[in-house]
Amino acid sequence: MPTTVFTIANQKGGVGKTTTAVNLAAALAEKKIHTLLVDLDPQANATSAVGVEKQAGKSLYGPMHGEGSAVEMIVPTAYEHLALLPSEEDLAAAEIELAQMENYLGKLRAVLEPIRSSGGYRAIIIDCPPALGMLSMNSLAAADYLLIALQCEYLALEGLGQILRNVERLKTAHINDALEVGGIVMTMFDLRTNLSRQVVDEVKQHLPDKIFNSVIPRTVRLSEAPSFGKPIFAYDPLNPGATAYRNLAKEIIERFGLAAK
Repeated sequence: MPTTVFTIANQKGGVGKTTTAVNLAAALAEKKIHTLLVDLDPQANATSAVGVEKQAGKSLYGPMHGEGSAVEMIVPTAYEHLALLPSEEDLAAAEIELAQMENYLGKLRAVLEPIRSSGGYRAIIIDCPPALGMLSMNSLAAADYLLIALQCEYLALEGLGQILRNVERLKTAHINDALEVGGIVMTMFDLRTNLSRQVVDEVKQHLPDKIFNSVIPRTVRLSEAPSFGKPIFAYDPLNPGATAYRNLAKEIIERFGLAAK
């Protein structure tokens, strides 16, 4: 079966983007779907959130400079069916250096192509930095689908238009004609506030076919899990956050035909 590449991006920080990347990847792996989590953020939060220590030289920095291959950088995790392409601090330099290279928006797509064509993974999930810089734009150029993590507050809505415009720019410039907005994941939903419901309703009104039914609640355990190097399913499997990410994974499996055959 072909490999489907998802990038989880949002230029705003603190919206649950890495939490979504890690727990969605883990939820797909739990469903026996071979999944590769790609940490493209120099802060390497996704790397530590699955219990892998940062190592100098173990990231996509070298491969994007023509040194070594992305395949060599893949490491296993403690979770069956889930592998990781880790990050480390050197990747921060790529934000500046990529702009000086030829085909600077196509570097990530090129280094991921051998992994993609190998058929070893059904899903690749890319976690981006909280900015629409060179690394995030490379991830959009390499992806089949953009998944937008959107916090349930009004300021988050302001950034939604910006990222949607960037998708159109990449398509108009023929950098990635196939890129589609795969869906919007509403995160940090607080049942106690009317604001959360209002924001969800507003997104449903404007993009009814894009918003996922599964809404991710704001829970302390979801915030704690990364500090223990565990996805929520290993840290607190009965937590409402675990249920929400399992439901999201089911929606994504159905929407994009990821079921293992």
